[in-house]
Amino acid sequence: MIGLVLSAALAVAPAPPDQGVPDLLRRQTQELFDAISSGSREPWEKYLDADVRYGDESGAVAGKKEMVEGVRPLPAGVSGTIRVTDFDAALHDDVAVATYVTDEHEAFHGAQLHCRYRSVDTWKKTPDGWRLVAAQVLALREDPPAVPMAAAARADYVGRYALPDGLAYEIHANAKGDGLEGVQDGRKPEALVAEAPDVLFVPGKPRYRYLMRRDANGKVDALIQRREAWDLVWARANAGAKN
Repeated sequence: MIGLVLSAALAVAPAPPDQGVPDLLRRQTQELFDAISSGSREPWEKYLDADVRYGDESGAVAGKKEMVEGVRPLPAGVSGTIRVTDFDAALHDDVAVATYVTDEHEAFHGAQLHCRYRSVDTWKKTPDGWRLVAAQVLALREDPPAVPMAAAARADYVGRYALPDGLAYEIHANAKGDGLEGVQDGRKPEALVAEAPDVLFVPGKPRYRYLMRRDANGKVDALIQRREAWDLVWARANAGAKN
C-alpha cells in the first residue's frame, strides 16, 4: 500500500524547474528572429545581456547597442521569414549552450533567396530571466547550380596535375563517359561538375572550387584548387602538350 502511495505521489510530482528551459530558449530565439522580419527591436533589447558578444556570419563581433540598432524594418521590395530548426540546448547550472539552424527565405525584388545558418548561443540565467550573453553564427554552404559540360570541355580538362613536391591530382572521364572525376594521390575519386566554363566543384564540398587556368594559347596549363580565398596551384604534368 505504501508503495502505491509513493508511486502515485511521484507520478504527479512537479517537473524539475529546469526541464522546460530548452523550450523556453527556443521560443525566445524564435522571437528574436521574428523581430528581424518585423523590424521590432523590443525582443533584442529584452533578451540580450548588456555585455553580449555577438559574432555574425561575416566574422564581425557586435555588442548589444549595435545589435539592437541594427534591427529595423525591411526596405521596400524585401520580405522574408526566418525559422529556427534543429534546436538543442545543454544546461550547466545557470548557463545554457544552445545550437540550432536558422532557415531563411527571402523575397528580394521579385527573386526568391534561401539561406541557412548554424548558430551556437550561450544564455545565462539572471533575476530577470534567461539572457543571451554570446553567439556565433556560421553560414551553411550549399552546392551552386551545375551547368552542362560539353564533351570538348571535358577533354580539355583531362590530365594529371601536380604540386611542387610531386603530389598529384588527376582528372579523368567517369565510368559512364558522360562526366569527370578527380582523384588526389592516396584518395578516392570524386565527381567533378561545372559551375561555369573552366570552374568546377565537387558536390557536397561547396567551400572549394577547381579553376582551370589557361595559357596565352588558350590551353589548360594548371588546376587551381581555391579553398575559400586561398589557392593551391597544381601545374599540368604535360603542360605545353596538345590537350
